[in-house]
Amino acid sequence: MTNFLNSLLAMLNSMSPYVLLGFLIAGLLQVFVKPSMMSRHLSGNGIGSVLKAALLGIPLPLCSCGVLPTAVSLKRNGASSAATTSFLIATPQTGVDSIAATYSLLGPWFALIRPIGALVGSVFGGVAVGRLAKDETPEEEIASSAKSKECSESNGSKTASSKCSSSSECHCSDCQCSAEASSSNDEKGEKGECGCGCGSCSCSGNNEDTSNLSFFQKCIASLRYGFIDMVGSVGKWLVIGLVIAALITVFVPEELFLSVARYPLLAMLLMVVIAIPMYICATGSIPIALSLILKGLTPGVAFVLLMAGPAANFASVIVLRRSMGTRATIIYISSVIITAIAFGLAIDYLLPREWFIPSASLQGMCHHETFSVFDTVCSVILASLLIYTLLIKPRVHKHNHNQNTEQTLEEMENKRTYTIKGMMCPHCQAAVKNGLSQLEGVTAVEVDLSKGTAEVTGDVAPEKVIEKIRLLGYDYVG
Repeated sequence: MTNFLNSLLAMLNSMSPYVLLGFLIAGLLQVFVKPSMMSRHLSGNGIGSVLKAALLGIPLPLCSCGVLPTAVSLKRNGASSAATTSFLIATPQTGVDSIAATYSLLGPWFALIRPIGALVGSVFGGVAVGRLAKDETPEEEIASSAKSKECSESNGSKTASSKCSSSSECHCSDCQCSAEASSSNDEKGEKGECGCGCGSCSCSGNNEDTSNLSFFQKCIASLRYGFIDMVGSVGKWLVIGLVIAALITVFVPEELFLSVARYPLLAMLLMVVIAIPMYICATGSIPIALSLILKGLTPGVAFVLLMAGPAANFASVIVLRRSMGTRATIIYISSVIITAIAFGLAIDYLLPREWFIPSASLQGMCHHETFSVFDTVCSVILASLLIYTLLIKPRVHKHNHNQNTEQTLEEMENKRTYTIKGMMCPHCQAAVKNGLSQLEGVTAVEVDLSKGTAEVTGDVAPEKVIEKIRLLGYDYVG
C-alpha cells in the first residue's frame, strides 16, 4: 500500500504544475476564442480549411464527447464536413493541459510528437472526408430537410431565407431549416446563417455570451472555467488514470508485458482494440502510458494509447454517424487508427530510443522520494480543486436544488423530464442546459449528468425539446 501511495504521489507531483498551467490556458481559450469566430474560416472542403480546423482544435482542451457539441455547432455555423472532421480528430487527442502534462511525465519528445501526430491524422482524415464523403447526407439532415419543407409550407409567403425581425426572435428550435442551411453553406461559402437567415442566432448553446464583459470580467470567467469547469470535466478521468497507472506500476508483474513487447505491431493492434471502446481523456491517458512503458512495453505502443484512447468511444461514434454520416465516421475512425500506429512504429523503429526513456525520478517512483516545495504546493492546489469540483460542488448544487423544490401546481404541470443518451461530462451537461434554455417558453432547465436526464419547465412543446436535444448532438431515449 505504501508503494502504491508513493507511486500515486510521484506522478501527481510531476503533473500538477503543468496541469494547472494547462487549465489556465484552457480557460483563456474558452473565453477569448469562440466557435462562431472559428467557423468563419472553416467553410471550404479544401486543404486550407482542414489545416485551419486542425490547428484550431489541437490546443483546445476538449474530450471525445465534449468536442461533439462544439463540432456540431461549427458545422451548423457554416464549417464544411471536411473541416469538422479534422477538428473532431485533432481536438480530443491533445489540448494545452494534456501537452503540458505529457511533457511533465513523458518528456519533451512525446510532448512534441503528440500534437504533430494529431495534426497529420486530422488533416489526413479531413481531406479524405472532403473527397470521399462530401456528397453524403447524414441522417440528421435528411430528417431536417423534411422539417424544412413543412416550415416553408406553413410560412406561406414567408420563405426560409426571410430575415428575422431581431436576433432575439430567432430560436434554432423554431427554425427547422438550420441543418439544410448548414449543408448549403458548405457549397456556397455562407457563414453564420441558420435557416431563418438572420445570421445572428447560435445553434449550439455551448458557451455563455461573454461579449459584453469587461477584460477583467473575462479574466475572472477564464479562471472560473479553467479551474472549476475544466477540473470538473477532466478531473474524474485524471484521477482514474492516476489510480490505474499506480496499480499497474506496483501490482502488475513485468513478465505480463514482456512477451507482448517482443511484437510491437501486434501490441499496437491490441492497444487499439482496448483503447477505442473505452472512454479516457487526453490527460488521463498519460499516467497509464507511463506505467506501461515502465513495465516494458515500447514507447510506440504507449503512443498508440495516447492517440487512439482519447479520440473516440462508442457514444461519440453513434453521434458522429448520425450527424456526419456513415462514410465520414468510418474515415474518422480509420484515420485515428492508421495515424496512431504509423507514428507508433516510427517511434519504435526510426527514432532514438533514449528520447522516450522516462526520467530516473519517474523510474524510481515506487520508492520513497523527496518532493520539491513548489510541486507539493501545486499538488495540494490541484487536489483541493478536485475535491471541490468532484465532491463539494455537486452536494451544494443538490442542496440548493432541494431548497427550490416548492413549486406551484402550474409549474408542476409544465414540467417534463427527458432521458438523454450521450452526455458523458460537464461539457455535455452545460451544452444541453444552455441549449434547452434558449427555447422559447422555457423558464427553467435542470440537467442531471449521473441520471442522463433533463428536467424542462415551461410552456414548450415536447417535440421542440426533443428536436433541440438532437440538434445539440445527443439522443433522446424517453
